[in-house]
Amino acid sequence: MHTRMIGPFQVSALGLGCMSMSWGYGTADDAISERLLQEALDVGYTFLDTAAMYGMGHNERLIGRALSHRRSEYTLASKCGIYRGDDGTLGVDGCPETVKQTCELSLQRLQTDVIDLYYLHRLDPKVPIEESVGALADLVAEGKIRTIGLSEVSSATLRRAHAVHPVTAVQSEYSLWARTPERQMLATCRELGVTFVPFSPLGRGFLTGCATDVTQLEEGDIRTNVARPRFEPEAFAINQKLLTPYAAIAEAQGCSMAQLALAWLLAKADKTLVPIPGTKHIDYMRENAAAGDIQLEDAVVKTLDELISDETVVGDRYMAGLMTSIDSEKD
Repeated sequence: MHTRMIGPFQVSALGLGCMSMSWGYGTADDAISERLLQEALDVGYTFLDTAAMYGMGHNERLIGRALSHRRSEYTLASKCGIYRGDDGTLGVDGCPETVKQTCELSLQRLQTDVIDLYYLHRLDPKVPIEESVGALADLVAEGKIRTIGLSEVSSATLRRAHAVHPVTAVQSEYSLWARTPERQMLATCRELGVTFVPFSPLGRGFLTGCATDVTQLEEGDIRTNVARPRFEPEAFAINQKLLTPYAAIAEAQGCSMAQLALAWLLAKADKTLVPIPGTKHIDYMRENAAAGDIQLEDAVVKTLDELISDETVVGDRYMAGLMTSIDSEKD
């Protein structure tokens, strides 16, 4: 797999999203997850992405337990700013004190002295971004984190944050069927020298062709609640029709549907993107890694652009309440 740069870090062109090993897509097996993490480094992944809220600390503990003895082999990203309340609902807290406390706990769980890239997971509308980033800047000065990132923010928020302290990376959903970053964010990142990190690059499994019966999703799968609109049976049936010509393109390129989705992303933005496909399956992790060196011709990229996009897909990417809470581009 070729490499790319995230700030000062040279990383694999594809990172590994670790969320599904702890939360979001049904149950996972810790023993298999530990094996997956070990084998991911062996295959060539050198960029791992986690967060304090993934399993409410479980994911960070998993990585710490499995990989602390190989800490020098990978660039580590984690996130702060989302918590689960006593009633089980998720909330956002970007207060400086909370940012710093969360970092201390993450360092302990990850069994490391420093986190390479530390994101504010969501913008707290009650706290000016300058205050949250100021706390992150303090953590850089203290040597507890090396660089700062933001997740699911608008270009305006990025500019305000970047004026306080250089932002190394912005993370948001980006794939064939989630194109919001193309409105402004990708251009803003290029202008400011910020790496863009697409999460859910496989459309929460849709672009792999594996999610064929949405009525059989496991309890606790986010596609049955927060990410439900595009996976409502009626909407999904319409969206699924796009996969027939999409599968034919993948076959013509000699790759899987998942690999085609990742290759499309890697062809974007002059190699300033580092997608982080996530999985709890070792075979899928290896399959995704093989996409790292697939090169698509411009004509294929253009065909894919037109086939699957926000205009051709039915349904929002999140439930209405969550969509309104995201600090993203509005036009």
